[in-house]
Amino acid sequence: MKQLLTAILLILLPAATWAASQYDNPDTIVVARDGTGQFRSVTEAIEVCRAFMDYHKVIYVKRGTYKEKLIIPQWLQNIEICGEDRDETIITYDDHANISMDGNFWPAELKQQLTAMGSRPTLGTFRSFTVRVDANDITLKNITIENNAARLGQAVALHTQGDRLRFVNCRFLGHQDTVYTGMGATRLFFDHCYIEGTTDFIFGPSTAWFEQCHIHCKANSYITAASTPKEIKYGYIFNKCNVTAAENVEKVYLGRPWRDYGYTLFMHCTLPQQIRPEGWHHWQTEREQTTRYLEFENEGPGAATDKRVPWSRQLTKKEAKEITPQNVFQRQDDWNINEK
Repeated sequence: MKQLLTAILLILLPAATWAASQYDNPDTIVVARDGTGQFRSVTEAIEVCRAFMDYHKVIYVKRGTYKEKLIIPQWLQNIEICGEDRDETIITYDDHANISMDGNFWPAELKQQLTAMGSRPTLGTFRSFTVRVDANDITLKNITIENNAARLGQAVALHTQGDRLRFVNCRFLGHQDTVYTGMGATRLFFDHCYIEGTTDFIFGPSTAWFEQCHIHCKANSYITAASTPKEIKYGYIFNKCNVTAAENVEKVYLGRPWRDYGYTLFMHCTLPQQIRPEGWHHWQTEREQTTRYLEFENEGPGAATDKRVPWSRQLTKKEAKEITPQNVFQRQDDWNINEK
């Protein structure tokens, strides 16, 4: 009789509860568009992960193109999304900032006010992402994140909000505003990644280390637009990166400050001839007083420093020796970027 009651209870359990318990373990979840995995989209796999997991869980994504607008919510952690092949495992979407929004998205009163002002409600830069990572302790590996919108406005591929995020051997494809590091005092590590874009295609307030990444410029414009907060010691650090430019590109700036106190450092990088001799742009003249723009021992035809703007500077060897991931990311939690 007891066994019969147990069997009945199991049958009556809600499907969602059963699914949640089924995946509450450190096993790998497989995603495949062709139906050979447990799920056909990354979003579905994210949905079954338990909140605040204390174990490392891998979502393995097979080759394929996944058209989805993916959000990794803040209540998740310790998740690794690993593609089968960096160039053939692609998460893509095509939103851009100037898309007109459906009337249901905006409160009626606000829509009326915007219309009266001659404005039309649009999506905006910060909603244009393909992937948004709100959670901490997330790793993306061997995968492409793409925003393939036409060049009609800002179009973010990766939008980050979380802390202690790692991106290993990934590609980030887009035009303007490809990678938005959207939260001050958060730490991001990009390892052997490919990032391309046109204008300000790496921008925001986070502390981010780019290690041996390939940075590709697709237009005459600006690579970075850091908005590092005044109280944060480090912003963007590019170490041993290779910067390239498309054939039709003639002039590129290393960066311009989106806000006062923007911090960007290129060290041991290879810079192409398309880098402007002055190197940096002030965006607004008053920002020359606060901007923190630095270089150290770069090479290549774009690395000459004799014509750099006077409000940028070269690190001394002593200063450069202190610029390590351990020092840049140092907090009480002792985050180790090499650990899962």
